[in-house]
This record gives sequence, C-alpha cells and structure tokens, in this order.
Amino acid sequence: MPSATGVLVVNLGTPDAPTPEAVRRFLAEFLSDPRVVNLPRLPWQLVLRTFILPFRPEKSARAYREVWTPAGSPLLTGTEALTRALIHALAALPGEPPPVAMGMTYGNPSIDHALQKLQSAGVRRLVVLPLYPQYSATTTAAAFDRVDAALARWRAPPERLLIEDYHAEPDHIAALAASIAAARAPFDHLLFSFHGIPRRYAAAGDPYGEQCRATARLVAAHLALPTERWSLAFQSRVGFTRWLEPYTEDRLRELARAGSLRLAVVCPGFAVDCLETLEEIAIRGAATFISAGGVDFEYIPALNDSAAQVECLARLIRERMP
Repeated sequence: MPSATGVLVVNLGTPDAPTPEAVRRFLAEFLSDPRVVNLPRLPWQLVLRTFILPFRPEKSARAYREVWTPAGSPLLTGTEALTRALIHALAALPGEPPPVAMGMTYGNPSIDHALQKLQSAGVRRLVVLPLYPQYSATTTAAAFDRVDAALARWRAPPERLLIEDYHAEPDHIAALAASIAAARAPFDHLLFSFHGIPRRYAAAGDPYGEQCRATARLVAAHLALPTERWSLAFQSRVGFTRWLEPYTEDRLRELARAGSLRLAVVCPGFAVDCLETLEEIAIRGAATFISAGGVDFEYIPALNDSAAQVECLARLIRERMP
C-alpha cells in the first residue's frame, strides 16, 4: 500500500557541468526568476541577455572548475548525500517509510521531475523541505513557487506541509555550535558569513537578514563567545545596488588589519557546501584575509550529511507527518 505522505527535499541548483555553456543555461533560468531579480521583466531581460549572459558564464565556469569533483557539482553531490541520509533516518520510523525525492529549483534534477516520482508513489500529503535554514523570498518562496506550478498539473494535488525555515531550532543551533567547537585550531575571531540579498528586499519585508542575525546570536551564545570575538557579514553581492551589510570581503580585510590574525569562518545559511562556500570563502576569502595581513584562516564546513543535521531535519519532517 503506497505511503500517504511523501517528502520533497529542495535545494537551489547547479549547472550540469563547469563549462560556460552549462553555466549560461543555469544563469538564464536562475536570473529570470522574478523572486530572484525583482525588476520590470522586459528591461531586465534586455540587461540579462545583453550584458550578463554573454560575459558572466566564462568567469563563473572558472570558479566552478575550482571546486568541481569527479562525482560532479559539490552542491548536487552534497544534497544527494544528505537526502540519502534522510531516507535512512526516516526508514527507522514505525510503519511504511515515506518516499523521499530530491529536486532543484533551477537546473537538474528539477522539482517537477522529483514530484513525478512522488506522484507515482501515490502520495496524498507532501512535506516540502527547502534546504534553507533562513527564510527568504529569493530562495524558500521561489522553491514553493516551483512546487505549486508543478502540483497545479496534478488532477488531485496533495496537501502541502511546508517547512519554511529552521534558523532558530535548538538542535540546529547545537549542531552548528558543535561544528565550530571542533575547529582545527583556536581562533581569535569567528565570522558568520551569510549569502546576501538586496537591501530593498529586506526593506520590503523579507525576514532573511533578521533570521541570519538571530542564528548568529544564538550560536555565539551557545558557544559563550563574547561579543568582540564574533561578527556577521553578507557575501555573494552582485551588481551595483546596495545589499545587506557589512560585506564579507570588506570584513575579512578589516579583521586582519585590526589584529585578528587567526580567523574561523562559518556559513550557516548553506545546508551543504557549494560554490559560495568552497570557492568564494575557502579559496578567495582565505586569500583576501591573508593578503590583508591575516595569518591563519579556517573555513568550517557546512553541516552537510552530518548525523546532527540529519537528525534535526528528520525531526522537522516527522513533526509534519500524521
């Protein structure tokens, strides 16, 4: 008898290959989503196709090649590993284990493809888990949009049970704190680096920035870090508009010049490691810090498929199952 409840695990997505052509396809889909770039459609498409897509993919492809593995994109393989671990954890529940499928908001495997698998399994309720600890319209809501668009084609859509965020869940905070406590060497300062969003999105009511700050405060409190030994910044800014501040690149230089010579950086907005953590922070961020006078730089990996993260996410899923 088919399980009544299925689970959809969602992440943002990745190019199929570290090539300009694959990156161009991915960016065209990603940057055409009005949740991501909230500008008038026709002018933005003109800018995107005239000034961005002809030039940005070559640079981005070089960055992807820095972190690409024989198994593929780190974001894809990391999300697959986390999904497999969740399947194993949920199989330990009494009764028939729920079917679990993984989909990407952009690129492959798509959300639609994942939902087709769950439809074939006969699910009547759907738990949707976007792998974004902090809610943002640019990520979480964009994923829900894709889910809704796919479910609209079902003759009998399932009930949706949404996990909108888990930025302050005690077991998530404890998992982050434990990963930091296990850092390779003592640090003078801990920097929390989150992906940024334009300031105007926050001004319009997006709670993402405040949820990032809440996560950082809770983790720092769990570690009993005094305020002068940790700070928060936002990375991955593009374009010329103002994004949430301070910017990670600027903060790295400031910390080195201020005498925090041993730095640890953690990126609690990413459930699994990806281009933004492995290339932007662990490679370029380290180079920025060292060139500004820093001595020791440690990137603390994402929680990935660690037992603590799997247990937390499995609990969130179980709480939404009857």
